[in-house]
Amino acid sequence: MVPAEPDEASDIHCRLDELLESRGLTLTRLAELVGVSVVNLSVLKNDRARAIRFSTLQAICEALDCEIGELLVLRRAG
Repeated sequence: MVPAEPDEASDIHCRLDELLESRGLTLTRLAELVGVSVVNLSVLKNDRARAIRFSTLQAICEALDCEIGELLVLRRAG
């Protein structure tokens, strides 16, 4: 995952914190389960990612037992 440029804003929000909390998992444990660094998951969690591999997205959803639409949501203006 590549961090977004400082002036780039995204309307996509990652609900990773909420899903981790509801499942009693830590970011470190999820990183172990998925095979992705904690730093990369943190970039995603903080809505700073510009891209994510489908394989990573699938692995995260499998580890959290969720659908992509539960993890990534579109922010509505206003």
